[in-house]
Formats: sequence, C-alpha cells, structure tokens
Amino acid sequence: MNRELRLVATSLLLWGMGEGLFFYFQPLYLEQLGASPVQIGGILGLASIGLVITHIPAGALADRFGRRILMLAASCLGTIATWIMFLAPSLTFFVAGLVLYYFTGFIMSPMSSYVTAARGEWTVARALTTIWASLSVGSILGPIIGGQLSKLIGLRAIYGVSASLFIFSTAVMIFLPAQPREPMSLRIGYRRLLANKPFGRLLALFLFANFGLLLSWPLLPTFLQNVRGVSVESIGIFGSFNALGGMVLSLALGRMSNRPAFLLAQGLVLGSATVLWLGTGSPWFALGYFLIGGYRAARALMTALAEKLVEKPQMGLAFGLVETSSGLALLAAAPLAGLLYRSAPYLPFPVSLILISVSLTINGRLLPRPKLTSDSIVPGRE
Repeated sequence: MNRELRLVATSLLLWGMGEGLFFYFQPLYLEQLGASPVQIGGILGLASIGLVITHIPAGALADRFGRRILMLAASCLGTIATWIMFLAPSLTFFVAGLVLYYFTGFIMSPMSSYVTAARGEWTVARALTTIWASLSVGSILGPIIGGQLSKLIGLRAIYGVSASLFIFSTAVMIFLPAQPREPMSLRIGYRRLLANKPFGRLLALFLFANFGLLLSWPLLPTFLQNVRGVSVESIGIFGSFNALGGMVLSLALGRMSNRPAFLLAQGLVLGSATVLWLGTGSPWFALGYFLIGGYRAARALMTALAEKLVEKPQMGLAFGLVETSSGLALLAAAPLAGLLYRSAPYLPFPVSLILISVSLTINGRLLPRPKLTSDSIVPGRE
C-alpha cells in the first residue's frame, strides 16, 4: 500500500470510528425525538435525496477540478452536519443536520476515483475493497463505545464525540497530494458515457440490486429493540459485528473476480436478512449483522465492475452514477420499509429476500462476463 492509500485509509479509519458511534442508533434517537416508524422511514428517505442529487455533479466536478478538493469539501461539511445534529434542540433541527450529513455522501465517487488512480499495481477491486475495509476497521470500535457512552451520557452526546473525531479525519486528508487532471479535450467523452448502453444496463442492475439489499436495513435497530427486546448496548455490539463483517468480507471478496464476488456479496446479504428475521437470540443477530457487512463489499464491487466499461476521463462521472443508483434505492427503500414495518414489523425481511433472490437471478444472467484479456471493453480505451 503506497502513501496515498495509507493516508486515505487512516482518514477513513477515523471517520468510521466516529460514524460508528451514532450510525447504528439513529433510528432509536429519532424515536426518542418523537418520530414514529413511518416517519423514521420517511426521514431516512428524505436524507437519501442528498445521495441522489450530489453524486453525479461531484463526480463530474472531481474530473474537472480535482478529486482531493471534493473529498476535503465533503469531510468538512460532514463534520459541520454532525455538530448540527449534536446541538439540535428538536427533531426538525436534527433532521436538517441529518440531511446535510447525507448530502456529504458525494465523497464516494471522488474518493473511489482517487483510489483507483492511486492504486499502483493493485487491481481496482482490491484497492477499493481494501480502502473501504479501513472504514469498517474504525467502525468496529465505534458502535461498542457508542452503546456504552449512550448509557452513560445519552444518545445525543455521542454526536459531539463523533464530530470531534471527524475533525481529525479531515486533518489527515489535508496531507493527500493532488492528482493530475485529465486534459480538457478528453472531456468530450461524457457524451459517449451517456450513450454507453452496456454501462446503462449495468446501472439498472445496480439500482434493483441496491433496492433489495437495503430494504431490511433502515428500521432494523427499531425492530430489534421493540420486537426482540434487544438493549441499546447490544445493538452497539451488533454494529461492531457489522463493521467486522464489512472488513473481512470486503478483503476476501476483493481478491476474487468482480462478477462472482458481487453475486456472492448479494447472497451474503440475503443470508443476513434471513437470520435477522428468523433468529431469536444474540448469536443469530450478531451473525446477521456480520453477514450484512457484505453490502459494503457489494458497493465497492459495483464500482469495480463499472470501471471496466468506461474510459478514464469519464471515471468520476461514471462512479457518481453508480453511487446515485444506491441513493435512489435508499430513497425508495426507506419509506417502504417504514410502511411495511407499520403493517407488520417483520415484513421488510421477507420482501427483501424476494427482491434479492430476483436480483441474483437477473444478475447471474445479465452481468458482463470478464474478457480473456485485460484490455478494456470500451473501444479506444488504453
């Protein structure tokens, strides 16, 4: 791992620790602030609008002005958003901070582009899964600490601790060297990207896959606490199992071929939904959280699969479109999860199982298969 990747990994490790302090407890804190399950789903869906409308311009701006500056901007805004959530006196102000935090998810495409360009001799899949695994490493400790801190000082206070950690994460990112930008003449390739039918089909597959993979997630902590009687501290421990799964599964799947690894990642999330739905004790819940870590690997593998279909000057915009598919899926999945939960708290799980099974069948037939050579699929790409 070279210096650039080490700096990115360190920054993500600190960010993962800070985010892990509150991420798994957000539905519970929203409930404390007076939100119902349907409202929680709606709030999370509203927040995901930021993931829908920012990734494409962020990817394009990263190609135009440089990836590092977009990464720094996202980190600074994410830190500010977390301070807003910490200081929020009511649900309305908290939601404003939460929406702003989700808006900073646009860091994904510039960071993926940065890592892809800085990967050296590593494959794209190995570089991306390894870097995002470092986020999981930080997230292993965060939920355990967050669960204990919430018992001592309350859920609200952990947002202040998280915001402080984000300051250090952003400071590390300042030391990243800028990368050379592509010549302006190459940017006419954007039209070719939008006319790239194989890439368009891949985005459609990703959109459907993300919808199934995300449906059982938004109200999972609420389900465990209110239906299964799980404590906040235990949910924090399960969150650490999720981070551990994200790290282990990302590192393992990142060393496989992209296509089978992506299918396997979906299968792992399917297994997670099954275990979390039918399990009745802490060992089962811990296993379910571990397996759902496969979703982090799936996200990185989506980017790696897309990279094979696009030209280098289009990379930022292409990765932005891939991340947008995830945001669109969450935008639809979170409110639907709330409605299903209101009908029957367990209902998001079987619906998710059906959707993932259909997605696996479709992806098994339609995902592009690897070529016999390492040459690009796109004509003219070198």
